[in-house]
Amino acid sequence: MKKTNLTIVLIIAILVFANLVSEQYFFRLDLTEDKQYTLSDATENIMASLENPITVKAYFSENLPPDIAKTKNDFEEYLIEYARHSDNNLFYTFINPNENEALEQEAMEAGINPVMINVREKDQMKQQKAFLGAVLQLEDRKETIPFVQPGAPLEYLLSSSIKKIAITDKPEVGLMQGHGQASITDLSQVKTALDVLYDFKAITVNDSVAVPEGIKTLALVRPTDTINNATLGQLDTFLENGGNLFIALNRVNGDLNNSYGAGLTTGVEKWLHEKGLEVHEDFVIDAQCATVAVQQRQGFFNITSNVAFPYIPIINEFADHPSTKGLDAVVMQFASSLKFTAKDSLSTFTPLAFSSKKSGSIPAPQFFNIQKEWTDSDFNAPNRIVAGVLEQTHPNGNRSRIYVVADGDFPVGGNQQSLQADNVNLMVNAIDWLSDDTGLIDLRTKGIRYRPIAKLEEGTKTTLKYANFLLPIVMVIVYGMVRMQMNKNKRSRRLEENYE
Repeated sequence: MKKTNLTIVLIIAILVFANLVSEQYFFRLDLTEDKQYTLSDATENIMASLENPITVKAYFSENLPPDIAKTKNDFEEYLIEYARHSDNNLFYTFINPNENEALEQEAMEAGINPVMINVREKDQMKQQKAFLGAVLQLEDRKETIPFVQPGAPLEYLLSSSIKKIAITDKPEVGLMQGHGQASITDLSQVKTALDVLYDFKAITVNDSVAVPEGIKTLALVRPTDTINNATLGQLDTFLENGGNLFIALNRVNGDLNNSYGAGLTTGVEKWLHEKGLEVHEDFVIDAQCATVAVQQRQGFFNITSNVAFPYIPIINEFADHPSTKGLDAVVMQFASSLKFTAKDSLSTFTPLAFSSKKSGSIPAPQFFNIQKEWTDSDFNAPNRIVAGVLEQTHPNGNRSRIYVVADGDFPVGGNQQSLQADNVNLMVNAIDWLSDDTGLIDLRTKGIRYRPIAKLEEGTKTTLKYANFLLPIVMVIVYGMVRMQMNKNKRSRRLEENYE
């Protein structure tokens, strides 16, 4: 009896000791492919640099379906890890707005609106109001995450939100103006995304005005006027000083109203060619393309129909690169192809985006035959390069990067036109990669990867299904049999004459 009591006391002491030690020293095994539950160095650096406490109010409904409830659990797991790395500078609480109207009103006033989800109850489907959001506050600064999409990159959401309210001086990103380029208004969706971490603003650069100090990344989007050599010389100086440049360039100009497309010269293409990157005066055509509306006369009526138009390729072939990771499809308008021609060892080029295997290119000028019946022979030059990054080492030892997309219109939307989400993401990711020293760009697409069982072979699915059901039962039975045999052996020893 004394031995049993001592064992119990020792077990309790060990558990208490382990619990105390785990508060200061903890580890976690993360077996996911992309280390889903391991905080990145970027996040750890952000949390370690906090000087004042941040409070997080997480407004999540209870009794959610399992796939949505997992989002809440993952969010809470991240907050636990963030708090542990914050040196007691992050505090969080979970609130269920569905408990009463006051909490529901509080959530909505904070910018977290409910969404309607389908819930099965007693073999019936019904809709339930659900809250999935959070509010972060540091002193008088607040940041709201209005909706946590299941499968979203939670670490990026949290880390970028914390960084947004923790930093007072955002890095500046310039949008070059003065030569018919796209304006801030034209890039309103890009600006909304960039303003999370940067101060994205219009700047003037010309032969007498250099790129302002403090600008680390400069964007040149869809110039239409000629840029003279003196102004391009200002860009050379900017690059030699270690700056980075994002260029979205139209080498051709297409007009659907006139069904005609011609080459476009601004001086930027010659400047890039001297650096070893040629932007061809051609149209990339792709069988994987968007459609255009065409009016056709049928009897007394005009019928509008959508016709595939290969001059508007849908790009979904991307290199494995931080700026393209997670992108699904970018719609380009009259894109051109790129070719790296430099022979020196001071310049390198990384292709990043490509047309499909069923694509090609045709030189400008061209008349567009919208009714043309395209055949496989028209798409005889697969995987045309439409975006890439040129990296240079300058004589002073500085390195610079020029990110080039051979379509100046892809990020342009303005207030009246909604862009494809990945059109915005491509430019934002590119500028993030050019500007970011923290590594947050790698977290933007760090989401949950789903591997549906439907993709498995039928035999494999059956094996997994029965293994999932029977294996726990077999393990319990085996454990019970082992325990029964151990107890039987113990009883046998007790019956022996010399047992003490």
